[in-house]
Amino acid sequence: MPTPASRIDGASPIGGARPADGGSRIDGVDIARGIAVLGMFVAHVLPDGETENLADGRSSVLFATLAGVSLGLVTGGASPAPRGSRRKLAGSVALRGIALILLGLFLWTLDSGIAIILDYYGVFFLVLLPVLFAPRAVLAPLALACATVGTAVLAEAPASPRELIGGDLLLWLPTEWFVTGYYPGLLWLGYVLVGLIVARSDLRRRTTQAAMAVGGAAASAFGYGGAILFDRDASAHSNTLWEGFGAGGLAIAVIGVLLLATANGSLPARALWPLGSVGRMPLSVYTAQILVLAVFEGAHPGGATAAEEWILLAGLVVGSLVFAAVWRVFLGKGPLERAMSAVSGLA
Repeated sequence: MPTPASRIDGASPIGGARPADGGSRIDGVDIARGIAVLGMFVAHVLPDGETENLADGRSSVLFATLAGVSLGLVTGGASPAPRGSRRKLAGSVALRGIALILLGLFLWTLDSGIAIILDYYGVFFLVLLPVLFAPRAVLAPLALACATVGTAVLAEAPASPRELIGGDLLLWLPTEWFVTGYYPGLLWLGYVLVGLIVARSDLRRRTTQAAMAVGGAAASAFGYGGAILFDRDASAHSNTLWEGFGAGGLAIAVIGVLLLATANGSLPARALWPLGSVGRMPLSVYTAQILVLAVFEGAHPGGATAAEEWILLAGLVVGSLVFAAVWRVFLGKGPLERAMSAVSGLA
């Protein structure tokens, strides 16, 4: 099974929240989350090979981008909520962020072999509160700064917080969350910001969807192509400018293509309904995965065989699809999604 350092994808905890304007859910967004969940399973469980697979790193980037999309949707989508309701929405996002930090820190205590992303997401939500309703003209330079200045700082940063802050325990977690951790905010906030930007661009418009598909593909080609051309590192979780554009552009392209393919209850939307069901309850599925992996790790202290890991992967994929579909039919919102809604007041 992959080592903890290589198994570092995570899930979008905001879920497929209903837009604050009361509009219906967007199938393409839910299905994108479902694909990211399956990619997470592959990245976490698939036996290590000599080269990284497509899911490595890119699944977590897709989740981070979708977290930004969800933040945009629950705060008004293309038309940010009116000023009179913004304080309440911001408070709800803050409560959700705090709850995610607490849940994430708890999951870190389990011996699952996974680098938990939920606490990072919670911190990112809190940090973005001042710009939650800002126009795209403000959000875009911030995202670009993460991709350029952020990656430049990360390139010079040490691997351990101790080299920056010594033994100061109060600064340990913030340093991990923003600089030395698996999902450093200096770059990863950029993915969330890009998701917020596209949510403010009206995801139901065909022109927006097409622009995401084409523009995302172009950005990804720039990132991965530039890395090849200039012999730079764009590997999973290298946290370079080249990975930022490559993986971030790919995430936007995937979402754009899915929005185009699944608009208006099309045949692809109906065919991918089970994936959309998983995408409606990512927090529940993510947390269940951690619990399963913790039990699996405990049962294989000397390491599992490749065959056992493949069986585990198949079980997680099939089990999640069946569980999410059945739960959606009979109970609707996922169990942890219900709890998060109760805590934050967000639908």
